[in-house]
Amino acid sequence: MAPSDFAPLTFEELDPERRPSLGLALLPVVALVAFLGVGSAVLELDPHVPLLWSILFVALVGRYGVDLRWDDLFDGVARGLNMGLQALLIIFTIYALIATWTSAGTIPALMYYGLDLLSPAVFLPAAALLAAVVAFSIGSSWTTVGTLGVAFVGIGSGLGVPAPMTVGAVLSGAYAGDKQSPLSDTTNLAAGVTNTDLYDHIRAMRVGTAAAFGVAVLAYAALGLRAAGDIPVDRVAAIQTALAGTYELSPVVFLPLVVTFGLALRGSPALPALVAGALAGVGTTIAVQGGSFAGAWEVFMYGTSPETGAKLVDDLLASDGLVGSSWTITVVVAALALGGLLEKTGVLAVLAHRLSKSVSGVGGLVAGTGVAAAATNALTAQQYMSIVVPGLTLRNLYDEYDLDSSDLSRAVEAAGTPTGALIPWHAGGVYMATVTGVATLSYAPYYLFGFLSPLVLFVMAVTGWRLARSEPATPTAGAAD
Repeated sequence: MAPSDFAPLTFEELDPERRPSLGLALLPVVALVAFLGVGSAVLELDPHVPLLWSILFVALVGRYGVDLRWDDLFDGVARGLNMGLQALLIIFTIYALIATWTSAGTIPALMYYGLDLLSPAVFLPAAALLAAVVAFSIGSSWTTVGTLGVAFVGIGSGLGVPAPMTVGAVLSGAYAGDKQSPLSDTTNLAAGVTNTDLYDHIRAMRVGTAAAFGVAVLAYAALGLRAAGDIPVDRVAAIQTALAGTYELSPVVFLPLVVTFGLALRGSPALPALVAGALAGVGTTIAVQGGSFAGAWEVFMYGTSPETGAKLVDDLLASDGLVGSSWTITVVVAALALGGLLEKTGVLAVLAHRLSKSVSGVGGLVAGTGVAAAATNALTAQQYMSIVVPGLTLRNLYDEYDLDSSDLSRAVEAAGTPTGALIPWHAGGVYMATVTGVATLSYAPYYLFGFLSPLVLFVMAVTGWRLARSEPATPTAGAAD
């Protein structure tokens, strides 16, 4: 089942005898917040445990509060996992890709030449802009962060720029570019579930995305000026010496990058392009760096632990390989299972229905759509869900208010796609934190686009700016039912 084939349960589809009340629907939400708060903040547990508590709690609500059978609950879990299957496979692959690109010399070479070309004063805005261009070109924020983003963290560390700032800038560029790319899966999904022409959807997002990203780039320029002059004496030279002394840095080492981005630019989906890039990394490790066949595949599986003579470089280039993805994968599996249960028990449908009844006016509808998308992100840990659930649930209501479908598609993507990386247990948040080595809550204050994109949407909703609609029409009697 592809994400575009997923149709969440609607309020009307729920059996009235098994339909949870609003109070019962809110109970799992309160429990999730409480479990994550106590488990993570008070007991300092990994998110796996509070997510497991939440799964058990929702399962009990489904079994005894909604009277679902075990088969029904299992079907909900399976649907949630199926929605996120591509994300899980990408996580597996990207861990292996980072390891093979490191052993191949691709990431070390990007760091080496990046330290020559960039300065602290321009690094942050340049990283954001470059990430935006790459993400727009290939249609994948995850691929951008998992490849160039990892190199940017190393370059930034060499220039004295704090890693959370670097990750925030890269994420801002990656998500801004992804939202405007006709190759992006979320961009196509938002257009598809709202019955909007793809390019109408992209045009509808253009001004809001440009405004949010423009403000973010200006803020990164200001942060970059503060970072200028903070480079320890001879740090760059020491890093470059360590890199050049450990890896062969000829132009051939960029072959894995060319293969990956070349396939992406030709329209290949993200997963095959990443697999090809990882295989190219294995081949380059053998052909250029002189690694053995078995040794290159051990890197693929278990990662790298280089000994360059510079601890900073060793730490930056250490990677876990395919096997090291287990921590990340288990968090994402638990979060997806929870999201599937929330959908199957009718919790999401009841909350969405309640939202539709609470809408008052065009501004409230658009702003409420954004809130629904962000909330669905937090509850289901899956950006596809954040687009599909409000997109399908509220589509008729936009017709009632004579709003163009592009207003709905823009709202679900502006608040759904970028906010996932701000949530520590979300598939996007977990992925970004693990591939960059910076915790979600550490980079979040600097991931400005994640806040600005929904904020600009809310400004549009309140002011009516750029809303594509005719004269406001009075909703029909059934609009608030």
